[in-house]
Amino acid sequence: MKFNGFIVSLFGVILLAYLLPQGNEILPLKTITDIGIGFIFFFYGLKLAPQEIKQGLLNYKVHLIVQLTTFIVFPLLALAYLPLFEQGKDSELWTAIFFLATLPSTVSSSIVMVALAKGNLPAAIFNASLSGLIGIFATPIWLSIILGKSADFQFLDILLKLGWQILAPLIVGLILQRIFGNWARKHSKQLALFDKGIILIIVYSSFSNSFTSNLFDAIDLSGFLLLIVSVLVLFFAVYYLTALASNLLKLTLEDKITAQFCGTKKSLVHGSVMVNVIFGNSANTGLLLLPIMLFHSSQLILIAYFAEKYRKRKPEMAKI
Repeated sequence: MKFNGFIVSLFGVILLAYLLPQGNEILPLKTITDIGIGFIFFFYGLKLAPQEIKQGLLNYKVHLIVQLTTFIVFPLLALAYLPLFEQGKDSELWTAIFFLATLPSTVSSSIVMVALAKGNLPAAIFNASLSGLIGIFATPIWLSIILGKSADFQFLDILLKLGWQILAPLIVGLILQRIFGNWARKHSKQLALFDKGIILIIVYSSFSNSFTSNLFDAIDLSGFLLLIVSVLVLFFAVYYLTALASNLLKLTLEDKITAQFCGTKKSLVHGSVMVNVIFGNSANTGLLLLPIMLFHSSQLILIAYFAEKYRKRKPEMAKI
């Protein structure tokens, strides 16, 4: 899998943050990540291809499954985890899981995996892109509703920050797409490396804060195992629920692949950005990123396995 290098790098910077947690004092990492976040979404706007979006626009059944799963089913499943945590909404572990559940779907890996499995690629591009846009509003809305009182969540302030750091660069990118769009799509691999570099800096900065504040000392082995099991259950529950919904709506196999692959994904890019914007440099940002990183690693490995199974299907195959 070509994504393994990035996964290894993610856990490598966590180790670096543990061994050398003074990075935030040595370098202006917050300024670097603030600027980097703006460029990530500027390039995202440049790369959105209008023709591909138009091709996927009319496939409303797939859109319903993907968007309802991403922004309704995932958060509701995370809420169902509450009885497992003694502190309820005050549990930092549960908050981290719920934050993961409210995030939008990925763009690049969703499209790559759908292409590998020979699914409906235009619908995947449309849904992954739409999910990223909806997430700018849906994630803070969910956090405001559920965590508002306990987390001192200032919804309007957060929305303004997200608008300034994400929406504004995205709109500028869309405006300049006619001039620089082809260039951005031609160099998408290089731009993806830039995205990953900024994510690694955010992860390092977040975990450095957590290690210096001794936050992880409060998490025992049972709590960590509960986190891993919770993340995996979330993935498989949604994967098979999207399959069930696809069969009930009598989708073609290509549409079913798109619904399953886009509906089960959660974006590490958006998670890293939003944890930085919403929660700032608070000590628990490393913990908040932990479920996202575990889910990101799991979804790449598991979806790659399922994609290979779909790719090798016989031509007459209708369902899996």
